[in-house]
Amino acid sequence: MKKHVKRFALFLALLMVTATAAGIWAARDLSRYWNTPANKNHINSIRFPVERGEPFAKITARLAGIGLISHKLKFKIMARYYGLDTKIRAGEYLLFPGMTPKKILDRLTSGDVMLHRVTIPEGFTIFQTAERVEKAGLCTAKAFLKIARDPLFAKRMEISADTVEGYLFPDTYLFEQNPGPEKIVTTMIQRFTSVFSDKWEKQAHDMEMTVLQIVTLASIIEKETAVGSERPVISSVFYNRLKRHMRLASDPTVIYGIKEFNGNLTKKDLERKTPYNTYVIYGLPPGPIANPGRASLKAALFPATTDYLYFVAMPGGSHYFSTTLSEHNRAVRKYQKHHRRRSTRE
Repeated sequence: MKKHVKRFALFLALLMVTATAAGIWAARDLSRYWNTPANKNHINSIRFPVERGEPFAKITARLAGIGLISHKLKFKIMARYYGLDTKIRAGEYLLFPGMTPKKILDRLTSGDVMLHRVTIPEGFTIFQTAERVEKAGLCTAKAFLKIARDPLFAKRMEISADTVEGYLFPDTYLFEQNPGPEKIVTTMIQRFTSVFSDKWEKQAHDMEMTVLQIVTLASIIEKETAVGSERPVISSVFYNRLKRHMRLASDPTVIYGIKEFNGNLTKKDLERKTPYNTYVIYGLPPGPIANPGRASLKAALFPATTDYLYFVAMPGGSHYFSTTLSEHNRAVRKYQKHHRRRSTRE
C-alpha cells in the first residue's frame, strides 16, 4: 500500500513538474509571439479600417488574412490577458507587417488613426468644395451639398441664408475616416467663426452691414482679385458704387448665376436677369458667390479710401483703376482689346 502511495505521489510530482515546464514553455512562446513581427521583410504600409462596434474576432481574422499577424489564437489570448480586446477604437490605421502583434494592438487601442487632408482654396464655390471633399475620399459631393444647401442646417448654424455658401472657410483640414458630411461642413463653418471675430462683427455693425452682406461683398472681392494688395482698393470701388447707387457690374456674380457656365461670358449673359447679375440688379446679390479667405473678409470690412469707381484687368492680373467713365473706357480699349474681361463698366 505504501509503495502505491509513493508511486502516486511521484506521479503527481512529475505531473506538476511537466505542467510547470509546459506552462513556462507556453508563456515563453506567447511572449516570443507577442514581440515578433509576422513579416520582418515586408515594408509596405497597409491601411486598416476598424468599423465602430466591429467584433474583436472579426478584427483578428482580418489582421491574419492580410498577413499582419501569424496566429489568431495567440493574438486573442494576449489581447485578452492585457485587457486590450475591448479597447480597440474605430478609425483607419496605418499598419506594417514589420510591426509586432503588441505594437499593432497598441496602435489599434491608441486612437492614433490616419487623418485625411483636404485643402479648400480661397474663392472656391460650395460646389467646388463639395468636389474637393469627394476627391479626398471624405464623403460624396452629393451628401456634402445636401447638408451645405439645407436651409434648416444653415439656420441651426446661425447663418441668415438658405445655404452656407461663403462660410466654408478656405483652409487645410484633417479629418478621420468617414467623418460624415455634417461634421465636415460644421468644422469649416466653425473655422470661419473663429476667424470672423467679435471685433469684426462690431465693425460690420458700425458700417451698418450684416455679416452676410460683408461675406457676400468679400466673396466678390475674392473672385475679382488676383493681386492680394489690391483687395482693399477693389473693396473701395464697390463701396463707392454702392453709395452712388450704381450697379456693381461684376462679371463673377453673373457667372455664379449661370447654372452651367461654359467658360465664355457673352453679352447675352450680361443682360440675362438673375438674382446674381449685378449688371442688372442694384446693390449686392442675395448671398455670397464663393468662400472668401481672411484677406478678402478684412478688405470688405476695412476698404481703402479712394475715389475710384471703375477697374479693368491688365495683363499679369493686376487692375487699372479709374474715377471717371471716360478714363475707364480708354483703359478698356487699351487693356481689353483682345480679351473681354471688365468689371464695373458703367
